[in-house]
Amino acid sequence: MDWSLAFPTFLITLREGVEAALVVGIVLACLRQAKQSQFIPYVYYGIGAGLAASVLVGGLLLHLLQQVPVTTSPDVILLRQLLEIGLGVLAITMLSWMLIWMTRQARSLKAEIEGSVQSAVTEDGVAAWGIFSLIATAVLREGFETVLFLAAQFEAGWTPVVGVIAGIAGAVVIGVLLFKWGIKINLKRFFQIMGILLLLIVSGLVISALRHLDAAAIAFVQLRPQFAALCWSTSPTCLLGPLVWDAHAVLPDNQFPGILLKTLFGYRQALYTVQAIGYLLFLSVVGSLYFRSFAPPKPVSSTPDLALK
Repeated sequence: MDWSLAFPTFLITLREGVEAALVVGIVLACLRQAKQSQFIPYVYYGIGAGLAASVLVGGLLLHLLQQVPVTTSPDVILLRQLLEIGLGVLAITMLSWMLIWMTRQARSLKAEIEGSVQSAVTEDGVAAWGIFSLIATAVLREGFETVLFLAAQFEAGWTPVVGVIAGIAGAVVIGVLLFKWGIKINLKRFFQIMGILLLLIVSGLVISALRHLDAAAIAFVQLRPQFAALCWSTSPTCLLGPLVWDAHAVLPDNQFPGILLKTLFGYRQALYTVQAIGYLLFLSVVGSLYFRSFAPPKPVSSTPDLALK
């Protein structure tokens, strides 16, 4: 079993799991502080519902992918590649958005959750449902992102699932250390490091998505030969352009350490022009937005603007 395939899912699940653990821990602390311990069971009900919904979504996606047979028929190949592209783009979008959003919202996360809990417990008729839905939504949101990444990498088999289990276990341990034993952990530094690793992992998904797009284009041209002029005539690919480098003799991506670089950061022993451009463009745009989110918000000036005369 190639354990390197479990590393990306471990890192993603650990990061997303810690985010969910923070929400759960803050809610539990608020309920105890407000002496509303009767609602604590609904926190655990919400955790179970969120995890169950994530597993259900993952099962449905896996079932959908398995319904497409593995054949050499161009129409089936085209359908399968389009599914792969859709899942890949969705995973890239969701993970990138959550990466930037969570970094920007981290400063006000505790205050927002505490406000939600306080408003829920003051309304007796909806308190239990409010606590349950808050936790279930938080867990499902983080679980859904992990499920999307798994679906985008489903060809790797069941090994990535081991990384998911390890990531959940790690998140639970960190949550217990924080809220049960009161151990201080530099969460800001943790999320910054994990965010950089996640940025590189998602950038690797861009390379995979472009590869699936090229495979879909090849299958489409086989079905519609009149569109063959759309492909590069001097490249073995259809849309990816000339080969940038070929390192299969120096650092193959099916052997260590190349396979580790491939699963973590999207390394390929053969990289084409469009893939290289897409990787660098995504890394520069999303990376700049991510690092910009580290900066503290600009203070709002209380001095009224003076009209120009």
